[in-house]
Amino acid sequence: MAGRVVLIEDEANIAEAIRFLLSREGWTVDVHADGSDALAVIEAAAPDLVILDLMLPGKSGMEIIREIREIEAMAHLPVLMLTARGQLKDREMAERAGVTRFMTKPFSNAEVLTAVRDLNAQALQSASARGSG
Repeated sequence: MAGRVVLIEDEANIAEAIRFLLSREGWTVDVHADGSDALAVIEAAAPDLVILDLMLPGKSGMEIIREIREIEAMAHLPVLMLTARGQLKDREMAERAGVTRFMTKPFSNAEVLTAVRDLNAQALQSASARGSG
């Protein structure tokens, strides 16, 4: 079951490739390239999943994930962080900030699809678990 993804990515070729890939799978994809107002874009779209680049103009992906996690309604929103910097310290910092999954560029289409499917399935599972508790 596909839903809505907000993709915050400033590299146009990467953004378009991911948008095309997910759209083919039935996802509605909102693409945004600026970090400074990314939180407002995410809140307005009320997505099922966010794909967030680490390095963005205006505000970093790390700042944005911290802001997302401070909003109760988005505390459980799955966030896939993309980065060209794959060092362990970056990954650990992102996970501490609340990133659900971390993916290093370059990545394959299959990796993106698998990550999105897995995150969506986990979110649906945990939402039903929270709803029944």
